[in-house]
Amino acid sequence: MPVKTERKTLVERLGRKKVRGLKYLLIAVPFLLYVFAMNYVPLFGWIYSVFDYKMGQQFLDFSNMKFIGLDNFRKLFAEHSEVLRVLRNTLVMSVLTLLATPFPVLFAIMINEIKGKYFKKFVQTATTLPNFISWIIVYGIAFSFFSMNGFINMLLKNFGVDISGAGIMGDPDKVWLFQWFLNIWKTLGWSSIIYIAAIVGIDGELFDAARVDGANKLKTIWHITIPGIMPTYVVMFLLGVSNILSNGFDQYFMFYNSVVADKIEVLDYYVYKVGFLINDYPYSITLGMLKSLISILLLFVANTLSKKVRGESIV
Repeated sequence: MPVKTERKTLVERLGRKKVRGLKYLLIAVPFLLYVFAMNYVPLFGWIYSVFDYKMGQQFLDFSNMKFIGLDNFRKLFAEHSEVLRVLRNTLVMSVLTLLATPFPVLFAIMINEIKGKYFKKFVQTATTLPNFISWIIVYGIAFSFFSMNGFINMLLKNFGVDISGAGIMGDPDKVWLFQWFLNIWKTLGWSSIIYIAAIVGIDGELFDAARVDGANKLKTIWHITIPGIMPTYVVMFLLGVSNILSNGFDQYFMFYNSVVADKIEVLDYYVYKVGFLINDYPYSITLGMLKSLISILLLFVANTLSKKVRGESIV
């Protein structure tokens, strides 16, 4: 009887585990469908890169579309100077973003060292909030401060500082650093959350042992906190490398103007311009294919680097 009871209990336990697993699977289904719809269904559109499709034509009526073969790929090489200019802007902004990756780490360490409970919550909330503000509102705020008649420019002029007529928002020489600053301000608090969680996950006994050994605050941070969050940082950095061509659309769409167009036109915006403004939809798909293929290559490179650095792959 005890053996039968034990077997019955084991079967019931396995049954409950299967039911629980099925519940979790059902919860994940809507998100899996979303990922499939947003990331895999659009791959079907790649077929339009070999057809002369125009906006307004019936979407799946291939019989009424002219087959152009690899013309768009030849066009890609024929207009390589324009594509290289856009790739230059994209890579510069992405590299600047990668250079800013230590900032969330330092900010997370600073947040962790704040003793006041309510002040810590206030700082976290205040720095995370900009992530949820749309780039339209950010543009409005930036325009109020940095445009030709903005608050900052007028203040500097009152102090006798010579400001260019268009202000910093219309200065091609400063547009990369200005956009970099805005991106840091908007994402700093949000990006630091994962590092705060990594710090919380560090064994508290390590900190106690360091205090017993006489380590001060800086030594504790250098020898325990930073090594503890370094694996997380490496993963996030390598993921950033794999997404180096995907530096967003909204930001550059909002701050785009004719004065800084040559410096701010990144790949995502260029694909939009070619497809919807110039109405060359097949060529925009070809550009998107180029971006996807390079991103996949970079992902494998990042995965190889992860194996060498961490001993584990990220995918």
